[in-house]
Amino acid sequence: MRVELIPLPAFEDNYIWMLAREGEALVVDPGDAAPVLAALDRRGLRLAGILVTHHHGDHVGGLDALRPRLQGPVCAPAGERIPGPTVPLREGDTAALLGLEFQVLDVPGHTAGHIAYYWPGNAAGDPLLFCGDTLFSAGCGRLFEGTAAQMHASLSKLAALPGRTRVCCAHEYTLSNLRFALAVEPGNADAAGHRERCERLRARGEPTLPSTIELERRINPFMRCAEPAVVGAARAHDVALAPDPAAADVLAVLREWKNRFR
Repeated sequence: MRVELIPLPAFEDNYIWMLAREGEALVVDPGDAAPVLAALDRRGLRLAGILVTHHHGDHVGGLDALRPRLQGPVCAPAGERIPGPTVPLREGDTAALLGLEFQVLDVPGHTAGHIAYYWPGNAAGDPLLFCGDTLFSAGCGRLFEGTAAQMHASLSKLAALPGRTRVCCAHEYTLSNLRFALAVEPGNADAAGHRERCERLRARGEPTLPSTIELERRINPFMRCAEPAVVGAARAHDVALAPDPAAADVLAVLREWKNRFR
């Protein structure tokens, strides 16, 4: 049976991702219960499980209000405090929901215990990645609790997934991220073309997501920290960067630059 992927807008720019299959649904990072409950009722779905990537309120704030409708587990990072009860997971574990088996990946950087969920796909659908706030289209999360080295390792892990993997990020940050990506790599034709496509989507009120791993490898400066153009832009921004810097050091410069970019 086909798996339906549904982005539920929440707050100003969040997406709560819903997967629906054979009358059941799971949701990812439900910071707000209202759009989830509305979608369940509109579609006549049973809430069979919840996947949580990290502890921030805009990802877990709806858990308590959803528990009366929940007929399955709340899967959550073992290394973070999530409103319970939960099934604690870390890399190497799996989460089985809707007849699908999700592989758990440790992806610290944004928070210390952040995890992601990867479904390798089948004949009925391409692979899926629910990456929370680690990877955004053309960007990455702020380093609130982790280090640049951790974020680089996490993004490298995600970049190694199959290129057709659909990347389900938790925020609609794509256009602002692309403005920064093109400041870093003004000659990146893939990023420029994608910005035009995303501008058309947003003008119609449509999401720019999901992205794909293949696209992110081409447009995301935080996944391109070994590219000469990206290294050169980082060194021009921070002259203290070593002549032959480690990729994690390039990422650190890019992340600080992005924090102040307007």
